[in-house]
Amino acid sequence: MHLASAVDPHLADLSNKLIYSAMAVYTIAMLAHMFEWTFGSKGAVAVRSTEQAGSLGETVAATTGTKATKKVTVTVASAGGGTTTLTRTALAGEGATVVTSGRGEDETDGPGAAGTSERADLAGRIAVSLTVLGATLHVGGVVTRGLSVSRWPWGNMYEFSCAFALAMTVAYLGLLASKRQVRWLGLPVTLAVVLTLGIATQVLYTDSEQLVPALHSYWLAIHVSTAIVCGGAFYAAFIATLLYLGKDSFDRRVEAGLTTGPLGTSASIWQRLPAASTLDKLSYRINALVFPLWTFTIIAGAIWAEAAWGKYWEWDPKETWSFITWVAYACYLHARATAGWKGRKAAYLALAAFACWLFNYYGVNIFVTGKHSYAGI
Repeated sequence: MHLASAVDPHLADLSNKLIYSAMAVYTIAMLAHMFEWTFGSKGAVAVRSTEQAGSLGETVAATTGTKATKKVTVTVASAGGGTTTLTRTALAGEGATVVTSGRGEDETDGPGAAGTSERADLAGRIAVSLTVLGATLHVGGVVTRGLSVSRWPWGNMYEFSCAFALAMTVAYLGLLASKRQVRWLGLPVTLAVVLTLGIATQVLYTDSEQLVPALHSYWLAIHVSTAIVCGGAFYAAFIATLLYLGKDSFDRRVEAGLTTGPLGTSASIWQRLPAASTLDKLSYRINALVFPLWTFTIIAGAIWAEAAWGKYWEWDPKETWSFITWVAYACYLHARATAGWKGRKAAYLALAAFACWLFNYYGVNIFVTGKHSYAGI
């Protein structure tokens, strides 16, 4: 985009309206996802396991001449991936119990995607359609913000937050478009997008205006754009990591026979998620995929710093925390690849790395003064 001194107030106002409209649509999409989670099925693995348990009960009853009166099916993640199904069938009259174990493939379907709840599945599909509509409005808001001042629309924290929220949505929709069954990500993604846009519009908002001279560079489009993409991808991996920890804790309690407590009371929610090993692998793959782009982001920033300030690196707070974030994610990936860290230990490293990324954005921009103090708040 070419630099211009004037600001188009009509485009700036249109941008604000589009952002607020996107927030409203995202909110409805979030409610639709909540309906799906509340009334959806347990997921294909649990449903198939229950059907298998019913067949087992019929077979035992036919063989022993008794009638199976109680079947309890538990699906838990196994160490080598996939799932393990434990079925306990009590027989009337004899008090006998038959316990079987079987392995199933990882299933990554949405809460209503198993087909046992048509209303919930429909709600999930509507939620995805609304998310697409919200993303379309969101794109319009970001583009018109840039057109209002004829520059790239991420020169302050408000603009970056709007673009970051859009990157979250695009990352989620991109995973769906790649035929991955990750509709279960819709609720945390839309929730985070609504919160991010809410903070942007109510706390970080800055009128559309021209940039400070140091930002008048084509590196704004390169460096900041890649940082936005990385942020959206890191957030998707963060959500997968959090859900993995919850799912793994639930599975451990089930294996130990504990059905009460905070995790036990929300058992149906955890059963609707993919296997813990699937969530763990998803988080790792996203982080591994985006890490080279984050490396490029830091290198591009150093090149831009040399052009703007005469030095590639001055240990400015933003530069320092970007490097700390890079080291944290490098440790996570190194531990997974060489030390064989999987599961909870690796998940804690991933959470620490994302915490560094969050502080690099909100903490450094708001509370720390440096050469990157262009937050506009």
